[in-house]
Amino acid sequence: MLLKTEFTADTYDTPENFPRSAWEYVALGTRLSFYLRNFYVFACSGCRCRKGIFTGQDQADYSVKNIRIVESCGGKFHLRGLDNLSRFPEPAVMIGNHMSLLETAVMHAFVRPRRDFCFVIKRSLLDVPFFGDIMRRLECIPVDRVNPRDDFKAVMELGKERLQAGKSVIIFPQSTRSATFDPSQFNTIGVKLARHADVPVIPFALRTDFLVNGRLFKDLGPICRKMPIWFEFAEPIPKVSGSGKEEHAQIVEFIKNRLEKWGGRIAVQK
Repeated sequence: MLLKTEFTADTYDTPENFPRSAWEYVALGTRLSFYLRNFYVFACSGCRCRKGIFTGQDQADYSVKNIRIVESCGGKFHLRGLDNLSRFPEPAVMIGNHMSLLETAVMHAFVRPRRDFCFVIKRSLLDVPFFGDIMRRLECIPVDRVNPRDDFKAVMELGKERLQAGKSVIIFPQSTRSATFDPSQFNTIGVKLARHADVPVIPFALRTDFLVNGRLFKDLGPICRKMPIWFEFAEPIPKVSGSGKEEHAQIVEFIKNRLEKWGGRIAVQK
């Protein structure tokens, strides 16, 4: 059953005259304007998860609230290629770069109404109050990032299980989230999962350095109101053939191309 969404077109751009929130003035223009409201949304979501009454529509609606919070802080969203999410009904592996926690907060608003999905996440996130409850409810796939062999096995086994149950899997094949895209740190686990489960791939690129990783507390960094927020989904790759090397290179090239277009940072390859 399709969920309701405010993002029905192939593209979306935040209106230039989107009103600033009164919280911007109460918080004196600090990051508190964003974090207090964002944490409130996570708390509401987490409480519903604990009660067992959290639906896909709830997640999409709360994610829309997060987008509106960003926009009311001055952030400008630019979404492209949303129709590519609906080009086929079967589940897929969705592979893209990872910059900040903003991705997990807002992607439900425009992805979930088009396809059910879960993330591959760092296991420690399951211990975060409320956020962990949401990730469990969504049946996200946890990895430890300590033993690569164990992580690979978990993604292959649980990923295939989720895909066979009709749930797409979003994976960020980087060792950690970063505002600079480094192709050498972008591993092939995503295309290997797609090949293992015999499902299509939907590449995507994003720029979310509106929310900066903090120095002391990574999840509480400053917000950069003038940084544009971009998401673009490429045409699906119907099937991964052979080793998946060509498909992986295609995904990396797509991300590099879009980041260059958006003014993002790409690591210089030696």
